[in-house]
Amino acid sequence: MIGATGLIGHDLAQRLVAAGHELVAIGRRASGVNGASDLIVPLDQWDIALTGGSIDVAISTLGTTRKAAGSMAAFEAIDRHAVAAFARSAKAAGARHWMMVSSVGAEPASRSGYLAVKGRAEADVLALGFERTDIFRPGLLVGERVERRPAEQLGIILSPLLNRLLPSALDKYRAIPASDVSAAMAVLAGARGGGVTIHENRAIRAILDRPHNPAF
Repeated sequence: MIGATGLIGHDLAQRLVAAGHELVAIGRRASGVNGASDLIVPLDQWDIALTGGSIDVAISTLGTTRKAAGSMAAFEAIDRHAVAAFARSAKAAGARHWMMVSSVGAEPASRSGYLAVKGRAEADVLALGFERTDIFRPGLLVGERVERRPAEQLGIILSPLLNRLLPSALDKYRAIPASDVSAAMAVLAGARGGGVTIHENRAIRAILDRPHNPAF
């Protein structure tokens, strides 16, 4: 897994360990998750981090912003190229199941640089041909982040009003608790079957509404 120190990733890592999964968290710093095995390596070495390993499920919850990265090129290096490099090494290590957090509206040809990078990251991974791929495209994430994101914070403050104003047909754009996303991912981690599934807000909540949900 990469992204275990982030808003979704940290909660997901804790859920996976609690569920008995053997978790290896790859990153530039320790995950801080008791029970996880941390593999601390520089960003440009993530593509070789799993050399010689053997895994079943590979997960990316990695995500930053253009402002935090410093430039659009640096943002793409993290949110696209680092994710793709990790996915390639995971596939080479035998990963059957790929899971990733993207963004609602992700599209390679989007006029939004952010959404275009997310869409290209998805395309890079899909080209690898994992047996099963689950891509999560949540709306605005609600939760406590370590880093400050003023625009997101404003959106979170306004989210109760915006959620009421958006018609149900557009509910994929509504705010959603990050913990809901991580809980849904925990439910599907290691799921059997094949193909590619895109999970937006409604589908994420449907996973959590299933009877006997093992994520709780």
